[in-house]
Amino acid sequence: MKIIYILSIVPFIGILGFLPLVNRVEPFVLGMPFNIFWMAMWTVLTSVILGIMYKLDPRNQEGDE
Repeated sequence: MKIIYILSIVPFIGILGFLPLVNRVEPFVLGMPFNIFWMAMWTVLTSVILGIMYKLDPRNQEGDE
């Protein structure tokens, strides 16, 4: 298994692994309760991580075949 595929585990750990630790209403971040902000942040970060995985994957590189 390639090392870049390990990146796909990071959002899973971030969302489900740390959710019991951040499950609180206070403080408010950007006008949202902290747990809602946490989920929204990981939604954006998941897209960024998948984009990085796409760019680093050698199967997506254009070649002169």
